[in-house]
Order: sequence, then structure tokens, then C-alpha cells
Amino acid sequence: MRKRQTAAVSQVNASHGSKEQLFFEVLRNLFIGVPVEGESGYINLMRIKACYFERVMMPYLQKEIDDTLQPFPDFREELFDKLYTFFRRYFTESGSIGFFFTPYHQSIYEQVYTNEQDVMLFWKTAHLYYVKTDRLFQSIKVEVDGFRFYFDVSQLEHKRANEKRELIFAFKERGQCDTLVFTVQYSERGRQTNIDDIRRDIKNALGLRRYTDAVPSEETLQKAFHLFERQSEVDYFICKDAKNFLREQFDLWMWQYLLGKPGDESQTEWTEIRLKQLQALKRIAYRVIDFIAAFEDELVKIWNKPKFVLNSHYVITLDRIAKQPCGIKVLERLLEHPNVEAQIQEWRELGMVDENFQLKDIWQEKMDGRDLNPRYQYLPIDTKYFPDLEVQIIALFDNLDEALDGWLIKSENYQALKSILPKFRGKVRCIYIDPPYNTRYSEIPYVNRYKHSSWLTMMENRLSASRAFLSPKAVYCISIDDVENAKLSELLEIVFSGWSKSFVTVVHNQRGQQGKNFSVVHEYLYFLYPDDNERYISLRPRKDLDFRNLRDSGSESFRTDAANCFYPILVKDGKIIGFGEVPPDDYHPSAANEEKDGIIFVWPIDSRGRERKWRYARQSIEQVVDRLQVVSTSSGIQIYMSKDIQTARTVWYGSKFDASEYGTKVLRDILGKHNSEEFQYPKSIHLMEEIIQHAVEIPSDGDIILDFFAGSGTTAHAIINLNRQNGGRLKYILVEMADYFYTVLLPRIKKVVFSDKWRDGETQPDGMGISHFVKYYELEQYEDTLRRVRYLEDDCFTPPEWEDPCQYIFLRDRKMLEALKVNLEQDTVQVDLSKLYENIDLPETLSNLTGKWVRRIYPDPDDPSKPAAVEFTDGEKIDLKNLDWRRIKPLIWW
Repeated sequence: MRKRQTAAVSQVNASHGSKEQLFFEVLRNLFIGVPVEGESGYINLMRIKACYFERVMMPYLQKEIDDTLQPFPDFREELFDKLYTFFRRYFTESGSIGFFFTPYHQSIYEQVYTNEQDVMLFWKTAHLYYVKTDRLFQSIKVEVDGFRFYFDVSQLEHKRANEKRELIFAFKERGQCDTLVFTVQYSERGRQTNIDDIRRDIKNALGLRRYTDAVPSEETLQKAFHLFERQSEVDYFICKDAKNFLREQFDLWMWQYLLGKPGDESQTEWTEIRLKQLQALKRIAYRVIDFIAAFEDELVKIWNKPKFVLNSHYVITLDRIAKQPCGIKVLERLLEHPNVEAQIQEWRELGMVDENFQLKDIWQEKMDGRDLNPRYQYLPIDTKYFPDLEVQIIALFDNLDEALDGWLIKSENYQALKSILPKFRGKVRCIYIDPPYNTRYSEIPYVNRYKHSSWLTMMENRLSASRAFLSPKAVYCISIDDVENAKLSELLEIVFSGWSKSFVTVVHNQRGQQGKNFSVVHEYLYFLYPDDNERYISLRPRKDLDFRNLRDSGSESFRTDAANCFYPILVKDGKIIGFGEVPPDDYHPSAANEEKDGIIFVWPIDSRGRERKWRYARQSIEQVVDRLQVVSTSSGIQIYMSKDIQTARTVWYGSKFDASEYGTKVLRDILGKHNSEEFQYPKSIHLMEEIIQHAVEIPSDGDIILDFFAGSGTTAHAIINLNRQNGGRLKYILVEMADYFYTVLLPRIKKVVFSDKWRDGETQPDGMGISHFVKYYELEQYEDTLRRVRYLEDDCFTPPEWEDPCQYIFLRDRKMLEALKVNLEQDTVQVDLSKLYENIDLPETLSNLTGKWVRRIYPDPDDPSKPAAVEFTDGEKIDLKNLDWRRIKPLIWW
């Protein structure tokens, strides 16, 4: 923000009347609220909003209103009354814009957008971005009723994502400048904040014998506690297009104001002065909207901007390193590295090796040298332990991104989707998600009365953003339960208009989850795919299928009954390799099985030598080839066909889908009982394998599966299992924001790569490993950007009088340009990203930004621990030491 030629106004002139005071007080509370101090993105946002309101919005609006009302000063009170009446309906206390306080008697309408779609699903937050997916708190200072409060969150222990727990406050001490210091913790066993105890403790800390005005009242304390909690509610939503939304709503409101409610007669007298007053009302309302939208649009840009890749590392099995040119030498350096003891300790903690393990056990001596011991060849190296060798390890690979088996991303998922989209656009074969079901255990943490609307907005934002990842033959899979199933179905009709939608019931809990009236044993699974008559869901073999001879045996089963059903089926090495043509009527095979050049021609001739017919005509047989089976009998080769079409069923039932046995217990066996308690309700590993095998042809060579509600990592585990079983190369992208990314998901991946058999957190002797190479990293988050973004507070760039401040206001702000050092004399711009973040992965950041895949990373000759250049698969090579600032401009200025 910046100072303006018009002096900053701290309060409204009381002589202008109470309506004006009320209106500006609403705007003031919206943008400023109570001053807060501290270091966080939230506090910086509040500081920016306060500057914007006091130094830009308030003075400009007052001047424009005064100028507009000069011809009719008597209209001032009515104007502010109407402005207040309208704007109070569309804002929450925390500043979110939407249908929040519209009276029940006002029409909330369904709007027909196209001739093809006659009904649109409406929900109150449909036009918003859902920003926060968890309640995040920072230590802050607030001042209420003349008292200074400081809230210390250092004792706020870890909370599972989306877990709703009440906060409790306790008085800690009297700090400097008479600040009252409070600790904040999550409630346990129903504990609540005790206001009486707090007031007594404050009285005693002040050395008072009785209560005086020096002790804050119960009302003041409640205000302070509410202000602290408000930081977790601010900007749960950002309006996608505040200007158009509010203008549309104002036009509808004004129409009702002028003409009355439906059925009422208008009381307006249409005089010339009245028309000018109403025009003034609309003009002023639009200007208020412009100022509000200018700020909201800036938040939209911050929310949607691409994000930096931070703190990246790799997990790579020993064999993958050893197989690369010069890999053995690099591996030897790794095993001689001082930090190798930390790596060995991790292997022990993960249950991969015991206390007797020694480095020499990794090798197996041979006559011509040594090789990796098969028992330990799949031990996973985490490059975080070897920061000086990390770049040299990945430099071994000539086609780095192609060599990777997966990407693990710690991030809020919408920001991850927006950031990695250029790199993976159109490359994903299957998206699977298991979003929060919005039950009591995974409820959206916004205001409860908008529980379902918030959930729909969260889902719409992410479903819409993820569609662009899908390749032409891709399938989208979503797990859901009864709470949001109906709403999700309607939402899918909008986001995936024109797609087919199949609905599968999965019996995942045969014992049942007890309810008041029913015991719930199932959940649902959606499969979505383009509606173009192509096959998208893979045929799956079923063990319970009955087979019958393809040769027809009915009363009308002879060649003469259907000549086009008489032709040879070509078999080689026990497999069908093709189909011959229908022969002339005068051609008669010598036998049911004729061999020519190693190929057996199988004819529909029975044991008595009679020429019968196949059950399918020649023009149709290739459509059912997946149902055919070659069977060798004593009388020769027979062709059998399954009675049922081997397509997916709409009810999945069986012990392998049991979420307790093959979800919770499997995770407990992998991680150990204590470590697995951090994550609740994982999916059955067999369910995930089944889903993947229906969505992707197995074995697969490089198909990518995306899961942006990754949870404990069951999707990656299933992919690793399938690759281990069939030798395929399915890849995965997993996105998860919760802290169990490091304590559950990443350890699980490391463990199931090393072995497929675990018990109580320990590997079993008969377990099988797999070669693996995966990258994991964090992304810059919205909160991180808000904390670092800089807006000017001087008057250096005051716009000319003819400039619209709403268009100009953020155009010259620094934002994150402190990463640049401009030398005007030499006409150069140097990039120093360390001024923003430590540990930026610039090659991956550029890869995400440009959409180009990384081919090779080149170490810096002067410091091999750092990358000097990155080469992409299209041949472009970027010098990272002398980076052109324009390449990173979208990341730092928008």
C-alpha cells in the first residue's frame, strides 16, 4: 500500500450521521478488525489490508462520495443506509465474500447457463476458492478494551489434518508492558476454558486482593479469545471474481429495491432527481465493489501463482545407483560418507536391518570382484543424509525424470495441482482420490452451517484443476460415502459434463459400523471416463467364471446353418495369434487341428468329424478375444469361452476389500503399532490394486497415476506391489499436506520398496524388494507467500489523478522482487533466491513452470554439491548460476 495525496482518515465524521458511521465501520472491520502483531502470513495479510483500507480505499471513497452527493446532500443518509443494507449481506466477519447472510425470504435462484444444461447445482460458496484445508495457528499479540494479550502456541501439539478439536486457554504470566500471556492447547477429555480461573489467576499475578478494572472482564477475555481463533478462519475462501459477482448481486438487489418484492407494487416516484439519486447509489456501490475487488483479485493472484519447489530429496535403492555408469564408485563414496551412520540408523528404525548389520554385509564377493548382496540390494538411500553428494547421485542419470518411479509432494493439493500442471498436463492415465468424507471425523473445518457448501467448493476447485492432467484414455476414480455422495454426483455432472459415470458399491466393512438405525458396511466408488464408446475400464480375469466350448453344439450348430461362423482360429505356443477367413463352401479341412509352419489352425469340427460352427461370426470374434482360452485336450486343441463378459461388477464384495484387515492391519504391520496410530482409516491395499487394474492396462510401461489426497500412501503401495508382481513400470504422483507425510507416507514407501512382507514394523525373511527411485519435496504455500510478500507504504508511486486507483493500486509493489538485485549502471539483474527461501530446488521449479521434463542435472565444478545447469528433454539447457530473471518472474511478481 502507499500514502495518498488525500490524508489518511482514521474515523468517519460523526456529523454525517449514524448510517454513514455504520457503513464505514462494516468496511473497517472487514479490512482491519483489531490490530494484531507477530510474524505470520495471516498477520502480514491483516497489515496489508489495514494499510489498503486506511491509505487508499477510505480516502478515495470519501472523496468520490462527497463529489457525487454535492447535487443532493439530503440523499446522503439514505445512500449509506442502502449501501449498508446491501454489503452486510455478502461478507463474513473474517472478510469472505458470498451468500452468507442473505435473508431467507430472498430468492436464491437456479441459473440456466446453457440450452443443453437445464439445471445447475447451486451452493453458497460456488464462486469461491476454498483456501484453507486445516486450522493453522500462530502466536500473536492483540489489544482489546485497553488490554494487551499475547497468545503462545508453542504447546499446541500436533493435530491430525481436518481433526476438529476445541481450543482451551490458560493464563501463563504477566509479561513485559503489562501484557497478559496465555498458553493455547487443544482440548482433551472434554476440558474447557475456565474464565473464572483465568480472572482469578490474573488478579493474583497483579497482586490484587479483589477484582478491579485492572482485571479484564469475562466479555473482554471472550473477545480476545475469539480474535485469536479468528486467524484460523480468515480467508478460508477467496472470491474468484469479486467484481462481477458483487455487481451482479447489487443489480438484483437494486431491482428488488426499486420494484419491490414479487407481487408488490413499486412505491418509487420516478422523478428526475430520484433517477439521479439512484444512479448515484449504483455508481457509488460499484466503486465500493471496485475497491473490494482490487484487493480480492490480488489474493486470487497469490493463491494461483506457481510455487517454488523446496527441500527436495530422493529415495533410491542401492541397485539403481550401482547399475548406472560410474555408479559403483558413487555408491562406495556414499558408504564411506560420515553421514552413512545416520542412514544405517534409519534402516534400523525402519526395521530393515538389525543391530548386527554392518556395511560390509551390503557386498557379496565374487571371483571377478564384488556385487551387491541380493538381501540388501533394495535398501533405500535417502539423499537428505548426503547433501554434498546428492547432485552427483542424480547426475548419474541421463534422463532423470524418465528414470523416476514417482513424485511425493508435501503441499496443499490445489496449489500443488496448479504448480505441477504444466509438467504433467495430459500425461496422467488415472487419477484416484479419497477425499475427506465430511463425516464427524473428517469434517471441513469452516463454519459448520456451511459444511456441505464448503466441501463442494473444496472439491469443485480441485476436480476442475485436475481434469487437465488426464490423457485421452484416462479414467478418474473417486471414493466417497453416504454423507456427500448425492452432492458429489451432481457436482460430477457439472465438472465432467459429457463423461460416463459408473457407480460401484464397495463392501469394505463386513462387520458394520453401528449407527442409530443401520449398520454401515459399504462405501462408494465412482469411475469417470469420456462417453465415446471406447473401452476405458480394463477387462479383469475372474476366478469364478464358467467356460464353455466356443464350438456350438445346439440343434442348429452346423456349418450349413451359418457359413460365416466357420473359419480357423490360429494358435501358436498355446496362444491365439489371429483368425483366418471364411473358406469357400467347397473347402473342407482335413482335421479339427491343421498345422502349417508351426501354426495350428483350429476348426469347429467335433470328435465325430462333423463340421460345426463357432458361436461367433468371423466379423465379431475379435471383439471377444479377451474371453477366449486355449485348452489342450487328449483329442487336440479346443477353444473355450467364458460364459460371462469379464467386465467390472458394480458391487465389490469379498474379504480382500476389508479396510480393517487389509488397510489398518497392513499399515500396522508395516509401520508398527505405535507409528501407525497417527493415521486412521487407510484403504485396503487390495482395493487399490483392483482399482488400478481396472483403470490401467497391466503390465504398464510408464503410465502415471495421480492421487492428490494421498493420506498414508496406499496408492503408491499398490502401484509398487503391481510393478513387483508383473514387471511393469507404473509411476505415481502423490500429494499430501499433513505432517504424516514424513512420519507415515514416506516411511511406508521406503519399507514396501525394500520388502513386501512386514510384521509389527519388522521385515520378514521371505520378503521381496523392488528397484525404486522416487523424488520427494515440499512446495511453497499460500501462507509462505503472504508472509514474504511486500507492499509499498510510501507515496513514491502515487498515481496521476486521471488513473483509476483500483486498476493501478498493486502495479508497482515489490511483492517478492527482493530476490532481484538491479544494477542500473550495468543494466543487469542478478537473481538471489536465497533472500526468499533456503533450499530452493531450481531445476524442479523450472520444470514445473515450463512444463519441460528434466533430462540431466549438471553439478557445479566449483561446488559439486550444487547444480550448475539443468538440461530439459527438448535439448534446452539453462545456466542456473546466471539465471535470467524473466524465467522466474511468475514466481515473484504477478
